[in-house]
Amino acid sequence: MLYQRSSALFKEAEQVIPGGVNSPVRAFKAVGGTPIFAKSAKGAYVYDEDGNRFIDYINSWGPMILGHAFQPVVDAVKEKAELGTSYGMPTKLETEIAELAVSMVPNIDKIRFVNSGTEACMSAIRLARGFSKKEKIIKFAGCYHGHSDAFLIQAGSGAITFGSPNSPGVTQGTAKDTLLAHYNDLESVERLFNANKNEIAAIIVEPVAGNMGCIPPKEGFLEGLRHLCDANEALLIFDEVMTGFRLAKGGVQELKGINADIVCFGKVIGGGLPVGAFASRNEIMEVLAPTGPVYQAGTLSGNPLAMAAGYEMLKAIKKDKGLMNRLEEKTKYLHEGIADVLNRHNVDHTINRIGSMISVHFCKEEVVDFQSAALGNNDSFKVFFHGMLKRGIYIAPSAFESWFITDALTYKDLNETIAAVEEVAKEL
Repeated sequence: MLYQRSSALFKEAEQVIPGGVNSPVRAFKAVGGTPIFAKSAKGAYVYDEDGNRFIDYINSWGPMILGHAFQPVVDAVKEKAELGTSYGMPTKLETEIAELAVSMVPNIDKIRFVNSGTEACMSAIRLARGFSKKEKIIKFAGCYHGHSDAFLIQAGSGAITFGSPNSPGVTQGTAKDTLLAHYNDLESVERLFNANKNEIAAIIVEPVAGNMGCIPPKEGFLEGLRHLCDANEALLIFDEVMTGFRLAKGGVQELKGINADIVCFGKVIGGGLPVGAFASRNEIMEVLAPTGPVYQAGTLSGNPLAMAAGYEMLKAIKKDKGLMNRLEEKTKYLHEGIADVLNRHNVDHTINRIGSMISVHFCKEEVVDFQSAALGNNDSFKVFFHGMLKRGIYIAPSAFESWFITDALTYKDLNETIAAVEEVAKEL
C-alpha cells in the first residue's frame, strides 16, 4: 500500500500541531513509521487519504459498536445541526437520553453528561471525595482514566508507550493522594487500606482493563474490591468508558453482577461524538452542584448533537436483543482463528478476550496486570502491526491497547483478517 498523501499530511501537521497529532498514540511512535490519515469510514471499514481501505479494529477506540456512519446516528446529527449546534440551555433530549441510560444500567438513579471520558472520571473522583470527605484514592498500575493529574500516576495506554508513566507537570502534592495497587491483586489493595486508615475516598478501576491490552478481572477480584470498599467506607468507581454499553447493555455491573457506587461512561454513550458521563444513586448525586456543594460544569455538556448521537446509539443497542451474542461470537471466532495460526507457526503469544474486546500479547505468560503485559515482545508487535497494516487490517498502533469488534464486521472480514495473520506470522 502507498501512503504518500498521509506522509505529506503528517509533515504539514507537525508544523502546527505538537507531534503532528491531537492524541499521542496516533503518532505511531510505539511502532515506527508514519501515521495513516483517515478520510472517511463506513461500516467495518476506514479509508485513508491515499484511497486505501482498512478493516478497522480500533473503531474510534470503541464507540463504533454498530459500525462507522451508523445511519440513525448520522440522520439524527444532521437533523439537530439544522436546529442549532449548541444553546447553553437545557433541552428535552438531555432528559430523554438520561432516562434511557438509567433504564439500561443497574444501580444508578441519576446521570450527569460531560464532554469526555477524562472529564467523567475527573468529576467522579471529585464527587467521591466530596461525598466521603476523604482525600486519597486508589488506582491500578496500567489502568488509564484519562489525562487528569490525579490519574497520570503510572498510567496505561499512551503513557506506557512513551515510557513516562509519571508525567511531568503533575505535582507531588497531587501524586501523594493517588495510591497505586496491582490489577487482579486484592492483597495489594488491602495493604493500602491498612496503611491509610480512614483516608481513602474511593477505588477507581477499569472493571475490564483496556489500556494495557484487554485484561479481564480474575474470578473474585471485583467482588473483593466491593467488599474492601464496604469494610472501609470507601466508594467503588467503575470506569466503564470502554466497557459501558459494549460488554453488556448495562456494562460490567450487569455482566458480572457487581454494584459500583459511581460509574463513568464515554465512547459508546456518545455514538462517536465527544461525550462522557458519570452516574450514581441519589444520595451521592445530591451532593453535586447545583443541588449540593461539589462543583462541576461545562458549556458544551449535553449539547444537542452529542445527545442526539448518543440517544440513537443507546436506543438501537437496547432494542437489538441479539447484539451482544453476535459480538461475542464474532470475537470468539477471531480469537480462535488467530490462535490457531500463531500456534501452527510457533509464535509465543497470549490472547485475552471478553465480550467484544480482544488483544494479542506476544509472550508465553498469562497477562493479568501491567507487569505481565509489559513482558510482551514489542519487536514482534511492531512487525505484526505493520504486516497487518500492509494487508489492509488496522489495529491499534500500540501493544497496550484493546481491539474493539463492531457488529458491522462480517465473517468474510474476519476470515480476511485471519488470512492476514497467516501471512504475517511467517515474519515473526
